[in-house]
Parts: sequence; C-alpha cells; structure tokens
Amino acid sequence: MLSVAGSTTLIQRNLERLRAGDESARQELIGCACRRLERLTRKMLRCWPRVQRWEQTDDVLQNALLRLYRSLSDTAPEDGVGFFRLAALHVRRELHDLAKHYYGPRGIGANHATAAWRSRAEGEPPDALDALASTGDGDPARLAAWAEFHAQVDRLPAEEREVFDLLWYQDLSQAEAASLLGVSERTIKRRWAAARVRLHKILGGTLPECEGPLHADEARANEP
Repeated sequence: MLSVAGSTTLIQRNLERLRAGDESARQELIGCACRRLERLTRKMLRCWPRVQRWEQTDDVLQNALLRLYRSLSDTAPEDGVGFFRLAALHVRRELHDLAKHYYGPRGIGANHATAAWRSRAEGEPPDALDALASTGDGDPARLAAWAEFHAQVDRLPAEEREVFDLLWYQDLSQAEAASLLGVSERTIKRRWAAARVRLHKILGGTLPECEGPLHADEARANEP
C-alpha cells in the first residue's frame, strides 16, 4: 500500500496529466485516492444520522465518485488539497440529495414510523431521538453554515490552512501531516490549534458537523 507521501505524489502527477489532456488520468485519480475518500465519506456520513439510517458508506461513496469522475472532465484541481476539497464537495452534494430523497414530502423517511427504530432502551443517547426529530439533514441554515465554514477555512493564514486541509479534508493524522510537510509534530499541533482557535472566534464556537462545539480552550490545551 502506498504511503501518504507516495499517494499524494501520485495524485499530483495524475492531476498534471489531466490538465495536459490525458483523460485516462481521471480513472487513475479515483483509484489512487479511493481509500482516503472512503475514510472521508465515512466521517461525513456520521454527521447525517437520518441518511445513515438508510444508506451505507460504500453506496454514498460510489455515487459521490461518479459525480467526482464527471466533474474532473471540466475541472482539474491544482493540487491534492484541491482534489480532496472537490471530492468532499461531491460527497456533501450526494448527502444533500439523499436527505431530500428520503425526507422530502414523499420520501420514505418522512412517511415512515420511526418511534421504534432505535429505542433508548437499546442504548440510544437520551437526547438523540429529539435531535433527529428537530434537526433536518437538508436544513438550509445548516447548508449555509457549511458554506461559511469552508469560506473561513479558505481565509486562514497559509500555514494554518495547509495543516487544516490535511487534517480535516484529507483526514490525515498529525504524524502523517508532519511527514508530508517535512515539519515536526509539535509544529503541526501548534498550527492546528491556532487554526481551531481562529475558527472558533469567527464562527462563534460551533462547527456545522456532528462532533459538536469547537472550544477555544480545548484547542489551546492541545498546544505544546
């Protein structure tokens, strides 16, 4: 299996081939990034519990990869970070469409008796059913929050944005990011904490995803 650095190098080469007009690079891009895209899709699907009830990671990934494959005929990102951002965009679009499919006016989820599908007696957290009832996966406010989040990530200082991209969008470990960038894990931890504190201040302490609030104190506590 390719190392992270080897995979990133291969992705970059295929992007260069694609920009040069080699259409076969599209399929190779998907192939060499598939494992990392699966991790990304699994992470994002956890943030859409009502879609997760009906869909598995593999199904969401397959449809998102078809979207990504088609879009690569028109768009060739400059680098691996851009490629994974584009992939994440198509995973989100697939999740949005699935949420509308299942929970639109005629959707099976919107018209299905759900009271017993996962009872608290079976281990459901006390407030989970209430959260499912009150939070729509396709809520426009939630989508707007995601758009603002990505816009603010783009405005981070270059070094912080680079680390945030690797850890958030590409789902690398801090050790993998340090190896890829040729810096120490201590440096990665510092930049990651700084990015989180900055986003905490801008976004009011909450990220639009399932892991909950982004606490500035928690980010600072991770600083060396």
